[in-house]
Amino acid sequence: MSLITVDRITVGYGSAPILRNVSLTIAPGEIVTIVGPNGSGKTTLLRALIGAVRPKTGTIRQKPGLRIGYVPQKLHIDPTLPMTVERFLNLPRHASRAECLRALDRAGVPDLSGEQMSGLSGGQMQRVLLARALISEPEILLLDEATQGLDQPGSAAFYQQIEEVRRQTGCAVLMISHELHVVMSASDRVICLNGHVCCEGTPEIVSAAPEYRALFGTGTGGALALYRHEHDHAHDETCSHPHAAGHSHAHHPTEAAE
Repeated sequence: MSLITVDRITVGYGSAPILRNVSLTIAPGEIVTIVGPNGSGKTTLLRALIGAVRPKTGTIRQKPGLRIGYVPQKLHIDPTLPMTVERFLNLPRHASRAECLRALDRAGVPDLSGEQMSGLSGGQMQRVLLARALISEPEILLLDEATQGLDQPGSAAFYQQIEEVRRQTGCAVLMISHELHVVMSASDRVICLNGHVCCEGTPEIVSAAPEYRALFGTGTGGALALYRHEHDHAHDETCSHPHAAGHSHAHHPTEAAE
């Protein structure tokens, strides 16, 4: 059974639609990345999935009782407000200390519980936001360009952590990314969006699709150049995960943002 089924939705904030006739499904355990140029409706689609905006037409169906974890692009916190990471993880609902520590460990920052939120680096902040999303033991994680503002090593480390979270918990992941090199390294399936679904499939199929090339250019002959990191050898077991097809690494010289 699909976790989320989107059937021909149209979404807009005025008379002009931002999304037109969009359909997609998210299956348990898969990592799906949405790519598209500025103004293509990526964030609007995520907002529709969490119920922040209602489609004008079409339907969005969720598995009954679906637990969703959401990681925003960023969170602004008043630097004069004294608040520890553990206290932040207790908002808006109380979580036990064990739950907080488990979530921080899964997010890759097990020693941050007593740190002040105002003193966190950008990378640490995104890990804490991930931990907060993980406290509810979500069946699907939604990430809206969660590495915006991080440098490339920081982004790569964050997405590797997402893959580890999926391996540990089995949750599905739907993420928006403007870093096209991430698509090959962290996705089972890619959806190319530009107001409508232009193309979708495995990263290799999408990167070769004429619709994708029209949006992002042909680059290296229209294909993403594959490469492997040294750390991959230590994580080969991750690639044997039944949902981990297509997890080879790649780079694309072009990047796009929502």
